[in-house]
Amino acid sequence: MQERIVKSEEMGLLIRNRRKALGLSQEELAEKVGISYQQVQRYENGGTMLNVENLQRIAQVLFMPVATFFETDHLQHIAEPATTYISSEERNLLKSFRALSEEGDRKMAIQIVRRLVRR
Repeated sequence: MQERIVKSEEMGLLIRNRRKALGLSQEELAEKVGISYQQVQRYENGGTMLNVENLQRIAQVLFMPVATFFETDHLQHIAEPATTYISSEERNLLKSFRALSEEGDRKMAIQIVRRLVRR
């Protein structure tokens, strides 16, 4: 069985899709990773190969396992948005939010989170 090599363009598209899903600009991602936004552009366009260190940093900032970049089963559908990976904390928060039956409680939960973000 021959292993398929994941191309830089495919990794770049995964980065772009996840970055956009999280609402991050290239500049914000670059700042969090510790690289220039031009470097993020080159990664997303597939113009530059990712080194292991930056791949790990980007995966961490985008809250996704590094292994996601090497899974070839999702690459057949690369034009579709990447499946969003969420942490267990995010999953628990979403599950708890969905369990709120009263609309007023849901609105209050959103207000609380927004206030915490503004701190």
